[in-house]
Amino acid sequence: MSDWKPKRFWKTVQAAECAGGYTVLLDTKSVKTPAKADLIVPTPAMAGAIAAEWDAQEEVLDPGTMPVTRGANAAIDKVRVQRAEVAALLAEYGDSDLLCYRAAGPDALIQKQAEGWDPMLDWAANTLGARLFVGEGVMHVPQTSDALAKLRAELDAFDDFALGAAHDLVSLSGSLILALAVTKNAVSVEDAWALSRIDEHWQIAQWGEDEEATKAEATKRAAFFDAARFYALSLA
Repeated sequence: MSDWKPKRFWKTVQAAECAGGYTVLLDTKSVKTPAKADLIVPTPAMAGAIAAEWDAQEEVLDPGTMPVTRGANAAIDKVRVQRAEVAALLAEYGDSDLLCYRAAGPDALIQKQAEGWDPMLDWAANTLGARLFVGEGVMHVPQTSDALAKLRAELDAFDDFALGAAHDLVSLSGSLILALAVTKNAVSVEDAWALSRIDEHWQIAQWGEDEEATKAEATKRAAFFDAARFYALSLA
């Protein structure tokens, strides 16, 4: 495996308006995506955040420190070219949403799930018109076609950048409802993440922390917060 890493070759970075939106200039050249498409984003705030990431790079480019750039690349190179497939994938979470699958016991965990998850399901019913049913255990809980259609319509209304953010919010939390609640400011990103981890945190409280699991959660949590920020930047 090669140890080659791209090195900084530019002196100045700036966000600039362009045809179709906003871009980032390295000296006088526009940034390209990995697929060599023009990196054109929908808002000046997103372009500014991307410019800041490029400007913060020192001698060697570190993509791990550039979450907004990565999100824009994914929206342009992946979501845009397979939008229907991405929306369909996320819509499937509505039929298997984390919030709908409840523990059989103990009572304290059952109560904790109900206290955290029932208000989110009520929000989806009252605000989105999508009432989801709950069940015990892991057996599939069928949802109505009307509720699933309402949730799919929410996804279809997103542009490519918002849909890319939703992809990460949903896949990291396991819940389409929590993801949509974050995008509509119905729950804070901090609370949404905590709600998605009720089961895991219950296990930790009973058995103690596992170092590897703790590291993995920290990585996922950071990515969840990055996705929420990317969504906000797509609207700013």
